[in-house]
Amino acid sequence: MKKDKVEVTGDVRVRYAPSPTGFLHLGNAQSALFNYLFAKHYNGTWVLRIEDTDLKRNVPHGEESQMENLHWLGIDWDEGPDKPKVEFAPYHQKDRVNLYHKYVQQLLDDGFAYLDYATEEELKELHDQQIEAKIAPHYDGRWYGATEEQIKQAEAEGRKPTVRLHLPEDHIYGWDDMIKGRVEFNSDNIGGDFIIEKSNGMATYNFAVVIDDYLMKMTHVLRGDDHIANTPKQIAVYEALGIPQPLFGHITLIYSLDTHKKLSKRDKNTLQFISQYRKYGYLNEALMNFIAFLGWSPVGEKELFTREELIEAYDINRMSASPAYFDQKKLDWTNAEYIKKTSVDELTKRIMLLVDAAETDVAEQLKAIGIENELDFIKKVVTIYHTEAKTLMTFMEKVLFIKNANQVAFTYADLAEFDSADIKQILTAMSAELKDAAEPVDYPAILSAVQKETGQKGRKLYMPLNVVFTDSKSAPQITDILSVMPKATVQHLIDNALEHLNK
Repeated sequence: MKKDKVEVTGDVRVRYAPSPTGFLHLGNAQSALFNYLFAKHYNGTWVLRIEDTDLKRNVPHGEESQMENLHWLGIDWDEGPDKPKVEFAPYHQKDRVNLYHKYVQQLLDDGFAYLDYATEEELKELHDQQIEAKIAPHYDGRWYGATEEQIKQAEAEGRKPTVRLHLPEDHIYGWDDMIKGRVEFNSDNIGGDFIIEKSNGMATYNFAVVIDDYLMKMTHVLRGDDHIANTPKQIAVYEALGIPQPLFGHITLIYSLDTHKKLSKRDKNTLQFISQYRKYGYLNEALMNFIAFLGWSPVGEKELFTREELIEAYDINRMSASPAYFDQKKLDWTNAEYIKKTSVDELTKRIMLLVDAAETDVAEQLKAIGIENELDFIKKVVTIYHTEAKTLMTFMEKVLFIKNANQVAFTYADLAEFDSADIKQILTAMSAELKDAAEPVDYPAILSAVQKETGQKGRKLYMPLNVVFTDSKSAPQITDILSVMPKATVQHLIDNALEHLNK
């Protein structure tokens, strides 16, 4: 069925509502970014709301991590805990409990909700019986229409009630999804009457989110496809309260390119959290650009967009209902392209932020050797590797390698491809030329002299030298690398290679 074109008119208010039970991961960032682009493209308001009612599962600094990493990505909100608007505050669910209870009481008074005194043991027994009978688990409504006598007996037994919303039989909860098209659920197939307030007086997610979206005047709700089963329950609450619903859009989930399954924490080959991309040297602009293509595509072939260009190009009608596949090679290509477009000075500045934060082994080691005092050296290394680095970590590893080159245990594996006698001749000649050379050494002149003396040139000259000084055949211009090494280190590496060849 062809999906109707979505027309976005009037005031736009959307929200990103994370739970501080975890840190900002790719799925969170995808949802946050599409809400941000939607709000900015349609001149609307983007709200940050914290859904923190599950106090036991909240992790220390979870909220700060969400906010800090959203800011790092380049996403900012118009309203939120730190930017409250009196009409809509507070922005933490834990501070809105009384608001929820007011609407729960309204549903109780109107007969749309009821107290349920079933114990956990009774509910588990019901569940087990249904599984054994091969019936889809659902609440059987046993406390709907309970008598005063039954309620008094339950109270006398010390049972603490939950509050459940009563669902009409064979009722269709449907909506025109902005991304997926028409979606419908039958009330008989969504698990039965569901809890809207727990026995501790705390509203459940599917109730609280409706009240929040209504009171905060959300016009559109864009969220992950994993929420689609929640939507009919939330529509049931809207209908029971007789309040207007927002328009819903469910964003495709992110899948592994390797397994073709939903990306999960078990996928050890994929970094899950935005903070990891940050500390391993991905540029925020590149990551934003990459995430924007996980479920959306622009008109045309252009692949690299600034934030402002993404806002301009964004169109809700170009969101995809098909799975979005995480392609690490594509991310690395995108990041490398952004690195090429970024100045050496700016890259050096960002490298130093990573060194100062010392969140990786490489950063810790660079900090320990006081690399912050050698910015000119870092800039030279960045210049050498500017066109081939995938991440900032590439530069950092090269800086550390060059600094520690005289302590690194080379494998010399690639030297086996070349004639041992030729390599010895090249290195002996180079050592002789280097002996009386003044620093800074003119390496192009030295290699020119070596070429004349040995008759070796091209691949036979430069490939072995790449291995001798970097332990890899693949390297940038070898004279550039030698130019940032102390003369003593260069001589040390020559001596090590000759010792290896003479074994």
